[in-house]
Amino acid sequence: MGGFCGVASKEDCVPDLFFGTDYHSHLGTHRGGLCTVEDGRFDRSIHNISNAPFRSKFDHEFSRMRGRTGIGVISDTDPQPLVMCCRFGTFAICTVGLISNIEEIKRELFEQNSAQLQYSTTSGMVGPTEVVSALIASSPTIVEGVKLAQSKIQGSCSILLMTQDGRLFAARDKYGRTPIVIGRRNGATIALMESCALTNLGYDYERDLGPGELVEITPEGVTTLIAPGDKMAICSFLWVYYGYPASSYEGRNVEMARYRCGGHLAKRAPVEADAVGGIPDSGTSHALGYAHEAGVKFARPFVKYTPTWARSFMPSDQRQREKVAAMKLIPVPGLIRDKRLVMCDDSIVRGTQLGQQAKRLYADGAKEAHVRIACPPLLYPCEFLNFSRSKSVYDLITRRFIRSQDGEKADVSVYRDPDGAPYKNMVEYVRRQLGLTSLAYQRLDDLVAAIGLPKDRLCTYCWTGEDVSKPAHCAHGCAHCPAKCPAAC
Repeated sequence: MGGFCGVASKEDCVPDLFFGTDYHSHLGTHRGGLCTVEDGRFDRSIHNISNAPFRSKFDHEFSRMRGRTGIGVISDTDPQPLVMCCRFGTFAICTVGLISNIEEIKRELFEQNSAQLQYSTTSGMVGPTEVVSALIASSPTIVEGVKLAQSKIQGSCSILLMTQDGRLFAARDKYGRTPIVIGRRNGATIALMESCALTNLGYDYERDLGPGELVEITPEGVTTLIAPGDKMAICSFLWVYYGYPASSYEGRNVEMARYRCGGHLAKRAPVEADAVGGIPDSGTSHALGYAHEAGVKFARPFVKYTPTWARSFMPSDQRQREKVAAMKLIPVPGLIRDKRLVMCDDSIVRGTQLGQQAKRLYADGAKEAHVRIACPPLLYPCEFLNFSRSKSVYDLITRRFIRSQDGEKADVSVYRDPDGAPYKNMVEYVRRQLGLTSLAYQRLDDLVAAIGLPKDRLCTYCWTGEDVSKPAHCAHGCAHCPAKCPAAC
């Protein structure tokens, strides 16, 4: 995923920038970057944070950097912020999102002006931030450049941009898949993704940017330069999994939504149990909601060792990911032995980690292991954010089952109905594969109700294959039909 923070202040912005960026550390562990500007000079620093937290890598920058305007980023893609020189001046830029048509855009840029793209390359590769900066630089103004970028990008891209004279701009991605929140205090304005940072930094929440909105940020506030669009598809997984519990997006708090998720699961899929627990971290919140609604005591059969282990989805190697996932969860045998347990988790992707955790429960003497998942079955890999992406659709345990039943050309849509036989057979297959006593997924209508936004304002693509930016998926689960459909339908 990734996250960013930008500050415009009448005084030195570095303390707010440093801690504001750090509050996004849970969103990625690839690169961290800070950039400030003072007297027309950029001061930029980028560090690898894959094996050490952001704070430890940037402590010395905190005492050294100065400036009244700055941008910072936690990046899971290319090293950033980048600095670009173009016809309207020099600017620093950072981005968050996924450009699914990046190769097509790169070809266009090389055909038009290859030197421009070569200039922006700093990492031995042409990454998404470099492509976005080249699109913006090819336009006569920043506003026109952002319009061009958002019109060409498929997927999503939110942008922070800072000019050499200290002007700061923030642009939310076209359909608002990721949030940008504006905070204000006397003499300073901040733009970031995790609203939880505002309170401890002394800012008051002002508003969320709308989908596709571009604003200029000054210490006095924000001015809209591109009006927000009508369509929004904010990622539902913010509330299910990767959003921080204390944050709110579009006025809907993450922790409270997770409690409601758990409550819905308890109503839909009750079971006799001795205790309810969660797979840390996000599953814990869902479990609290389940336990409260079910009237069953909450316990922590697994505790998470947080000081050293990175988030399990971050390592690029699957075996390393699985190893980290196993090492960071420590069982508490006294809360497991001879117990009938309900364990809540956010989602099932491959099923490998949850299957291992079930085996550990049984090995420590659990009588029963019932699992409740806070979202519907994942049927489509995300195409809009750099989150929970797979090399193959068949990395999804659900799609492996569908292929085994109906082949490569299966009608995936019939597996979406939670009351239908195909869906029930799929869930039973996953249950058996993971060795669970019982398994139930959240229904989509219950998840939407738990979040509290209208369904047409949420992206539910990974469960339904439907999205505002794409045509309806074909019978074979292809969201680009017919151009990219393997069945040539």
